[in-house]
Amino acid sequence: MRVIYSSGNGNEMRVALTFDDGPHPQHTARILDILKKESVKATFFVVGENVQYYPDMFDRIIAEGHEVGNHTNHHTFLTGLGRDEVSKAIDGCDDAIYHHDEYSARLLRPPGGNYDTNVLQFCALRDYTVVLWSIDTRDWAGTSAFEIEKNVLENINDGDIILMHDYVSRKAHTEEALEHIIPKLKALGYRFVTVSELIEGR
Repeated sequence: MRVIYSSGNGNEMRVALTFDDGPHPQHTARILDILKKESVKATFFVVGENVQYYPDMFDRIIAEGHEVGNHTNHHTFLTGLGRDEVSKAIDGCDDAIYHHDEYSARLLRPPGGNYDTNVLQFCALRDYTVVLWSIDTRDWAGTSAFEIEKNVLENINDGDIILMHDYVSRKAHTEEALEHIIPKLKALGYRFVTVSELIEGR
């Protein structure tokens, strides 16, 4: 069992875009449009109940070649839960993913990035990799597109995992920022990969 924040060697200039909490019928669709236009693959950490609510959008994520990770069934914060509750939260999301598209997620991002011994033991038993992040765009907080872009460009390094969201309850500027971040990172020589590709190439 591994806990991953980033995975680089300083030489390859690779970066992984990740999106939490979806799928969402509007936000995920716009993000997928941008990724398709830029020929970029990303990793989506989905919530099980949202897979069930918006199956067509989940289908599109898979069909367009993106990676899917587990973000629990109901966006459940896992710390302090018993082993059975941890299992229920994670397995519920896996069931939603697999039963809909026969896709097996091997990556887990615990909501809030919070985990404890029970979570780590469960992940070790099930051979999950726990994936956190090295750059938090704070798009969920309504951060402006300019500030999101500035944060990423000023802090980016080889192997970074960028945290963004494709389901936010308040107004977010994720898509607007993404339209600027991708071409600018490409111009700097960065290559976009999925989290698994980032880990495998370490």
